[in-house]
Amino acid sequence: MDVLDMSVTPLSPACGAEISGVDLTRELSPAEVAAIRAAWARHLVLVFRGQTLTQEQQLRFAGYFGELGERKTSQARAELRPLASGVKQTDARVLLVSNVKVDGKPVGAFGDGEMWFHIDSGYAARPYKYSFLYALALPSSGGNTRFANMYLAYEAVPASLKAKLEGRRALHIHEYKRAAKVAVPDDLSQSMHYFHPLFVTHPDTGKKTLFVDRLMTARIEGMSPAESDAILEELYAIGERPEFVYEHVWRLGDFLMWDNRCTIHARTWFPPEEERLLRRCTVEGEPLRE
Repeated sequence: MDVLDMSVTPLSPACGAEISGVDLTRELSPAEVAAIRAAWARHLVLVFRGQTLTQEQQLRFAGYFGELGERKTSQARAELRPLASGVKQTDARVLLVSNVKVDGKPVGAFGDGEMWFHIDSGYAARPYKYSFLYALALPSSGGNTRFANMYLAYEAVPASLKAKLEGRRALHIHEYKRAAKVAVPDDLSQSMHYFHPLFVTHPDTGKKTLFVDRLMTARIEGMSPAESDAILEELYAIGERPEFVYEHVWRLGDFLMWDNRCTIHARTWFPPEEERLLRRCTVEGEPLRE
């Protein structure tokens, strides 16, 4: 493929673009990777339609963009959230996002239903930089993935609130249900967690982004619970404004890639009796800076 064969079609005013003219099953040249990276920086979420990817081809492609990540697992308070395990997950670098079961056992994780906006591994000291997701089986309706542009969210935070929150950090914790709040334990040592700046400077673009999500951002450090909850609700609502969101309606063979440092994503409800299977891999990140 020549770089000139690649076309980029924006999918919404918020974020997202479809890339055509690229076959991800083949090895790409440095120029091709650079062209994809440039489109990614502009659009934050990229969509490749009609791909037929093996697991190894998916991992090879993701590897062009950095060190491949591994699933983060924790046994603590497992009743609150799905474990990143599954009987069909044979590579620590791959997570199957699925409600499919074999002999009553999940093949992957994050099975049914709606899932609130979140950041992949935001509870880690080095959250994943990038995520890559490939559609293998889909329900007849629903199960869409919604992406919010957190550059735009940061810009929309009122100046007075920005001044109040400058230098503040928030607790991101691996304690959640997919679409409901849970109580944060007093003893954080039993849960994967990390305090990240509320406002993060993207290391590649130098732009500020709002780094919070409804699912796993639990409280603002140094504030009373009431004040923290009220401010976080305001920040969640800003990040989830419809004008900041691109909603992707999946087709079989779709391959998506997004930047976790400047987007959050969510899943819409789908019929639980219908199978949904997507294969995810990631690229490791770095500590976040204000």
